[in-house]
Amino acid sequence: MSFDDHDSSVRYRRPRWVLLLLLLMVSVARGARAQNAGVPAAPTPATAVPASPYTGRLSFKPVQAQIAGPQGLRGYVVEGKLRLTLEDAIRLTLLNNSDVHVNHTPVDQARFNLLNAYAPFDPRLTSNLAATRATTPSTNQLVGAPTLSTLFQGGFGNYSQTFETGTNIQASFNGNRSTTNSSFYFLNPYLTSNLGLQFTQPLLRNRGLFPNRAPIVIARRNLNQSQATFESSVNNSIQQAVFQYWNVVQARENLKVVEESLHAANATYQHDKRALELGALSPLDIYRSESQVAQRRVSEIQAEYQLKQAEDQFRPVIGADLDPFIQALDLDLVENPEPQGELYSIDAKTALDEAFRKRPELEAARQQLASDETNFRLARNGLLPDLELIGSYQSNGVGGNQITTASVIVPGGFGDALSQLFHFSYPTYGVTLQLNLPVHNRAARAALGTASVARRNDLYQIRRQEQTVRLDVLNSVHQLEEAKLSLEAAKIARGLAQKTLESEQRKYELGAGQIFLVLEAQTELTQAEVSLVQSEVSYQLSLTAVDHATGRLLEKHRVEIKD
Repeated sequence: MSFDDHDSSVRYRRPRWVLLLLLLMVSVARGARAQNAGVPAAPTPATAVPASPYTGRLSFKPVQAQIAGPQGLRGYVVEGKLRLTLEDAIRLTLLNNSDVHVNHTPVDQARFNLLNAYAPFDPRLTSNLAATRATTPSTNQLVGAPTLSTLFQGGFGNYSQTFETGTNIQASFNGNRSTTNSSFYFLNPYLTSNLGLQFTQPLLRNRGLFPNRAPIVIARRNLNQSQATFESSVNNSIQQAVFQYWNVVQARENLKVVEESLHAANATYQHDKRALELGALSPLDIYRSESQVAQRRVSEIQAEYQLKQAEDQFRPVIGADLDPFIQALDLDLVENPEPQGELYSIDAKTALDEAFRKRPELEAARQQLASDETNFRLARNGLLPDLELIGSYQSNGVGGNQITTASVIVPGGFGDALSQLFHFSYPTYGVTLQLNLPVHNRAARAALGTASVARRNDLYQIRRQEQTVRLDVLNSVHQLEEAKLSLEAAKIARGLAQKTLESEQRKYELGAGQIFLVLEAQTELTQAEVSLVQSEVSYQLSLTAVDHATGRLLEKHRVEIKD
């Protein structure tokens, strides 16, 4: 089919506009992807924009609705007891501690928020199909039929995508078929087609990589912040597990000391009882040793329940209370609190330097500050005028059965419409420069002020966190030094108490001593042994406190947090 009134000389000049528009779109897309592909996805300073490719880097992994039960506990059951080293307790803490799993939830949420931040760059494809029949009465002869009947059938498809430079491109195709009983149409049915291309490029506000990738940058830093916060919580959970482990060990050793003291008091009482039977001891003197047996029995009962309480506090840390079978078992913690080898020493300056490098709390604060720096720059971008360059090109085509003046039907169809469409016979093209300039722009000014306040607040937060870390490190270093001195003094006191008891026991056996001096020496030895156990455990706790304060607790226990 052809139309004689169409100027064929124009047909070969107009496609150049389309080619230029297509080349512009392709170059913009290539430029954005080339910038993405050339830079690794490493963390960047607050003023930089990471250009890591987003396509294919993140995938959706559904979160399980059910939570797992306690893991790994039954593998440590030996001879009807739950036998654990310190490293075993830490491993079970990481597997089963509820706080560890709860504190990991923000990391999962931040990871999905990062995935959502890439959504503006997802291509969008929309389409629809429609069919409409209409019958209307005629009110004049120009309608072309006493009762006008029309049937419309059409389809539409659109592809759009926004690139990281802010450029938006759209390509659309529209095809329609209309049938009518009006006698005034010289094409019936008539078919139309339309191909549209459009690009929009911000020139001031939202121009370039930074404002368009800023949500991704912020989401990535939020993920880094949540990971650092989670590392800090794991650090705390491991410290709690270590503390609870040694508390159980200390309660167990205290019970042993009290049991030995009760055994010694019983031995003394049996000795006095035999002496009383032989007439070598006054009946009134037997009550002193018998009273000591009763008092030490009370101490033994108290020590037993202190051990039970310590074990009950330790079980939830490793998840042993979640399994009824494991919960009923006795604990067998095999670590010896007595330090092996040379006692550890560290100066405050070295500890502070290490803490400022490794503490995850400081890293989380730095990531928050970097996010607020990005928000501040983004708020400044919002003050710029909204100026956009819009270019568009449309090509149209029409076809159908042509009805001549002699009522002769010349067959035609959709192929005619497509031929005109892709030969760009009937183009429409144009360029628009669009400016949107709010008079006051209070929203952007308020966003800039809020970002500035948040940035200043983060600077104070970092300073306060550094002060907290500094105090934590100094306290732990001083606590370690105190524990070392107390341990040495407790060893000496225990040795002297042992010698005093042996001396008084010997005197009493030779008849030169008194029973109350022997019992007093036994009590002093018990107190010295309890103090020694406490000093040994305090040294172990101080070591853990130093490792926690300097941020190397995870490294010491070979714990690695993988993304």
